[in-house]
This record gives sequence, C-alpha cells and structure tokens, in this order.
Amino acid sequence: MEILVSIIGGLVVLWFAIGLLLRGPDLSQYDSPAGERGTSLDRVSRENEEARRLLRQMQKGVNSTSFRGRVAQMREVLDRGIPGAAMSADGLGVAISDADAGGIPAEWVIAPNADASRRLLYLHGGAFAAGSPRSHRPITARLSKLAGVAVLAIDYRLMPENRRIAGILDCQSAYRWILDNGPEGPGAPGELFVAGDSAGGNLTLMLIAWIRDEGLRQVDAAVALSPPSDGTSSSPSMRNNVDTDLMLGPTFGKLANLPRTLILLFTVFAARMRPTNPLISPIFGDLSRLPPTLVQVSDSEMLTDDGRRWVNKARGQGSDARLQTWPGMLHVWHAFADTLPEANEALEKIAAFVSEYAKG
Repeated sequence: MEILVSIIGGLVVLWFAIGLLLRGPDLSQYDSPAGERGTSLDRVSRENEEARRLLRQMQKGVNSTSFRGRVAQMREVLDRGIPGAAMSADGLGVAISDADAGGIPAEWVIAPNADASRRLLYLHGGAFAAGSPRSHRPITARLSKLAGVAVLAIDYRLMPENRRIAGILDCQSAYRWILDNGPEGPGAPGELFVAGDSAGGNLTLMLIAWIRDEGLRQVDAAVALSPPSDGTSSSPSMRNNVDTDLMLGPTFGKLANLPRTLILLFTVFAARMRPTNPLISPIFGDLSRLPPTLVQVSDSEMLTDDGRRWVNKARGQGSDARLQTWPGMLHVWHAFADTLPEANEALEKIAAFVSEYAKG
C-alpha cells in the first residue's frame, strides 16, 4: 500500500513539475486594454448574421469522425471558398500567376493598380493544417487592390504530414527569396511588407523577430489578423470566448477546457517544441526593435487576448505595435468581404496602415 501511495504521489509531483516547466512566465501583466475600436459602425451590421450562416454552411462539410478525414475535408472546404464568393482571377479582378519562391510553391496576386516593386508576403491561416494561397484569394486580392501591392502568397508545408518547423522554415526561405525577386523577375523590392491571418498571423509575428535576429532587411510594416501568439494557451479569452467564437469554438473549445498541463503536453507532441519557444509562441521572445505592426482581432474570438497581450508587450519593449478590435465578428472576418461591411472596413484600415509606411 505504501508503495502505491508513493507511486501516486510521485506521479502527482511529476504532473505539476511538467506543468511548471512548460507553462512559462505569467503573461497577465499584459492584459490591460490596448488599442482602439476598429469599426466606425455604431453596432454590429445586419450582414453579420448572413456571414454566420455561410460559416455554418461551410462547417457542415467537415464531419469526418477521424482526425485525418477532418483535416482533408477542412482543406477541401477552405479551397472551395465561402459560398458565393469569387475565387478565380477573373472574378476577383486580379492577375494570378504561379511562382517558385526558393523552392516554396506560391502565387503572385496582382491588381491592375499594383506596383510590382511594392511587395507583400502573405502567410495564410488554417490552424497550420489547412489553407492555401487559393483559399485566401478573397483577402490577398483585396489587399493588392486596396494597398497597391504585389502579393506573394506561399503554400508552406502543413501538419500533420510535416512537423511544425517545416512551415516555419518555408516562411523564412520565402522571405529570403522575396528580398531578391519580384513578379517581374530578380530585383530588390522598393517597399516590403508581411501579413497573415490566424496561423499565418502567428507566422508573421515569428518572422519579423527572426528577420531582426538574422540581420536581414526588415519589412517596412507587418499585419497580423487574429494571431495566436501564445502556445501555452494561457490567454483568458481562450476559455472565456469559446461559446462566442463560432469558427474556433466547435473545434478547439474542448481542448481549451482540458487541464493546463495536458494542453501543454499536447502542444509539445503536436509541435515537437516547448510551448514557450518563440518560434511557435512569439510573445515569449524579444519584442523590441520590431517594425510597425498592426494587429486586428474580434472581441468575440478565442484569440482576442493573444493579440492584446502581444501588442502590450511589444509596446512595453519599445516597438510600434497597434491593436484594432472589432465587436462581435467571426475569427478572421476579413474573408467575408463579399458579405460584411466590417470586413471591407478592416481591409481598408490595413491598406491605410501599409500606405502610412510606404516610401513612395
């Protein structure tokens, strides 16, 4: 009996030790309000319910009981696009051409008014397991039109076929490539930006810190839409907003309510890195000397506080970081620009931010 008690006691101690080892420093000091209300609208638009209906329609296409089956269905649904939304070059009013970004499959998305020397590297979202340049054309096409940029959207390697580090390395390789290549061939960019949504927002925040540490030419400005910045899932909104996040809640809500140590172990297993590694958790890294960065979040999504905390820490370390918050929006509502006025407003604010730091 004493041996059993000792074993149980040892396991309990080990459980708590693992939790303490993996969770990292307390980030609650960065929970104070930051930024501005993103929208000028007095209330959530009536079109928001239509966007939610379209999301529910898309979610019906993801119903496999197996993990790999759900991943395959999610990829298909995302590449098919939001029902009724344009996905082709003709429908979007842009030119789309395939590219090889240093061995990384990619596509250039270029509006008629875009300046080929004003380049934007776009990193798509999709929980690191789905998404592609095609799935995010409704966003990249509008960014090209509104900001006058030539957008390079890359098709980085996804999980679970590849380790998390593979996608990170692809983003880094593509950045080195865009420093010397544009849509018209070899040549340095006049102006350079990076942007991404959700998982791509995480990769954006990772990338700008890596660029600084590598001593490469830094981007003129960066944009992160609904980015996860903390792989330890410690943000209050990760639990508080499960019921209001219609996109992430159904998939990740159950995970968010698991014991903290179990979540941390899951992250280690999935990413093959410690949850506090800045490559997957940018908030745990050095956030000084970063380029001007705009973060946009919805106050209804699970990742609200990941964005808020990153901005507050970056500001505290002297970087120019801005947070814009929209009330009642879906996670990455920007994709619903054909339906939501708030999506168009957010994209216009991004274009204004990019123009603010454009040299020409």
